[in-house]
Amino acid sequence: MNTQTGKINVQTENIFPIIKKFLYSDHEIFLRELVSNAVDATQKLKALSALGEAKGEIGDTTIEVSVDKDAKTITIADKGIGMTAEEIEKYITQIAFSGATEFIDKYKDKTPEAGAIIGHFGLGFYSAFMVAKRVEIFSLSYKENAEAVHWSCEGSPEYIIEKGDKSERGTTIVLHIAEDSEEFLEQSRIENLLKKYCKFLPVSIKFGTRKEYNTVDEKEVETEVDNIINNTSPAWTRKPSELKEEDYKAFYHELYPMNFEEPLFHIHLNVDYPFNLTGILFFPKLKKTLEVQKDKIQLYCNQVFVTDSVENIVPDFLTLLRGVIDSPDIPLNVSRSYLQADANVKKISGHITKKVADKLEELYKNDRKDYESKWDDLKIFIQYGMLAEEKFYERASKFNLFKNTKGEYYTFEELSNKLKPLQTNKDNKLIVLYTNNASEQHAFVEKALEKGYEVMVMDSPLEAHFIDLLERKNSDVSFARIDSNTIDKLINKEDALPSRLSEKEQNDLKPVIEGVLPDKKFAVVFESLSQDDQPMQITNPEFMRRMKEMQALGGGMSGFYGSMPEMYNLVVNSNHALINKAVKESDENKKKEILKQASDLALLSQNLLKGEDLTKFIKRSFEIITQ
Repeated sequence: MNTQTGKINVQTENIFPIIKKFLYSDHEIFLRELVSNAVDATQKLKALSALGEAKGEIGDTTIEVSVDKDAKTITIADKGIGMTAEEIEKYITQIAFSGATEFIDKYKDKTPEAGAIIGHFGLGFYSAFMVAKRVEIFSLSYKENAEAVHWSCEGSPEYIIEKGDKSERGTTIVLHIAEDSEEFLEQSRIENLLKKYCKFLPVSIKFGTRKEYNTVDEKEVETEVDNIINNTSPAWTRKPSELKEEDYKAFYHELYPMNFEEPLFHIHLNVDYPFNLTGILFFPKLKKTLEVQKDKIQLYCNQVFVTDSVENIVPDFLTLLRGVIDSPDIPLNVSRSYLQADANVKKISGHITKKVADKLEELYKNDRKDYESKWDDLKIFIQYGMLAEEKFYERASKFNLFKNTKGEYYTFEELSNKLKPLQTNKDNKLIVLYTNNASEQHAFVEKALEKGYEVMVMDSPLEAHFIDLLERKNSDVSFARIDSNTIDKLINKEDALPSRLSEKEQNDLKPVIEGVLPDKKFAVVFESLSQDDQPMQITNPEFMRRMKEMQALGGGMSGFYGSMPEMYNLVVNSNHALINKAVKESDENKKKEILKQASDLALLSQNLLKGEDLTKFIKRSFEIITQ
């Protein structure tokens, strides 16, 4: 062929500056695009060979990537289908005309390999000009008697195409790196990018060599071996029936090599209608930490890494999971960096949510004891899902559990049936008592247990929002933290006991108690409790405290209340002998000392006695016991 020049068929002379500045948010994407094109070329060859249209042995199809720092070049070489001069004119010089799309349309019903063509991105090749001042293509088509071709372009619409000297089938792309992109001439930079974007591509990719040591004749011998950087057959591309539990665990650690904990379990996604979706999702151990890390699920398109920002393809609560989703049916913009919300995406999102719910329900039904043993690690995920997705709430209500202080588990239905006979107040409302810290609230928990009540452990950071949701869904049920009031007030079954103190005595005593309290965040309240109850106790009213907790995570009407100062009740037992003694004490200093000691003990029991007040209390207590 004769050397010829031409202009790339573009709409504007400024296409290359636009590509360099705007085509991709990260210039590093160029490597993914070019290696993906090399994989496409290889997959096309395999498809044509399977159909008998490509003659002869395919041979080794390893893609080779290399960096020459001295020459300031990066080379991507494949042994795939190659291109003729006419095909380069058609597919390279006409921007946004996708050869992959045409190929799939022609062959998609004839061979499985055709469906695995990654291409259909149009501008992918031109990402090379984001980092290169000149790009060369050396190609030889698989077709018989094909002529080698050399194409060269210096980042403007002008190009040169001429006869080449390539003797082996395939395409070699040579990038002459621009001065502002010389960071990509570092071996480690390119290797890290290959491992990030190409780690699971279906064709072997070689990047340089690595040294290995073998023991020969009791001597260490250093040999160089091909450095294959990818796993061409990752677990999600295989059938579940081919995999064992250890295969899934090994794949988990391949994805997250720095995570040494085993996942709780996995879900293998494998759908081919009405959309294509494969993948594996893992449930990590979450405990009580709400870590919404939106970079733990990786999105692939035919094994090409696209993004780990998957907020638009899975509901937020699923970002607590880890793993891989692979689908050619998720629409992407030209850079493949952002997802476009459309009906297909919503269908895929809904399907993933359903599969997760199916798996959890299956685990619950098949082995409830094992499911209960995992509950502390699952709870936050399930609560988050129930708060975020109405459909998930409906499904999860069947396997969402509540644990009591004895370590017994109940579904909401089981819990309601158990509590109704005993924990229904005089207004016929079921009261669910709970603690978020059984150790700190031990005295309150013990008092409830003495009365035969159940106390549930609800200690996740989502509890305030979750409780609010449950109360809205179940108007005949109310949740009360065990320290939000005295137990007889929390489950108000009957009229209060008569008080040993008259109203006047209470009114006279109240300002004295207020005067010995450390600050004004405590409201003094008299209640007629049993003589066996403590003389004073601190309670934290449910409504205000819950609003503040909800404000901490955001949402609801909690904003106004969340900004209010912390408030507690100091409940004075008007039937306790110590309080009666204080009322009758004629020495005002002695009276204050009794009330101060009693109120400090109440504050200390709730970890609210701090600083100077705590120091004085300790000193005073020693003085009392040494008198």
